[in-house]
Amino acid sequence: MSEAKIGNKVKIHYTGKLGNGDIFDTTRQGKPLELTIGGNQVFPALEKGIVGMAAGESKTIALDPEQAFGARRDELIVEVDRKILPESITPEIGMELKNKQPDGKLINVRITEINGDKLTLDANHPLAGQSMVLDIEMVEIG
Repeated sequence: MSEAKIGNKVKIHYTGKLGNGDIFDTTRQGKPLELTIGGNQVFPALEKGIVGMAAGESKTIALDPEQAFGARRDELIVEVDRKILPESITPEIGMELKNKQPDGKLINVRITEINGDKLTLDANHPLAGQSMVLDIEMVEIG
């Protein structure tokens, strides 16, 4: 039986759960995730976990925040004036926006608080600071 190794193209099904058991993502109702091991398409800890797996094998991998989306960073949270948004946008908590940086790069931010004419924007990934568990199944090794 063939085992997955660096450079293999593989297909996996996964279910991602937070520390409290809430599911944040799954491929179980759709197509499996296709990736090349070592291609930096997923977390390095996940790649390391699927090396050596055979088709049909299942495994659970626990990831600390540093192995996943990283720790929450306070410097990625800023308060801005509502006037920076076009008048056509009505801000709502949870709304995702793209913010152009001085270097021209676009970053994703979420509105986390609205206080009068002030908006709090958070550029942290929504799962930053979270431990997670990934239940994975090796579907195919190419």
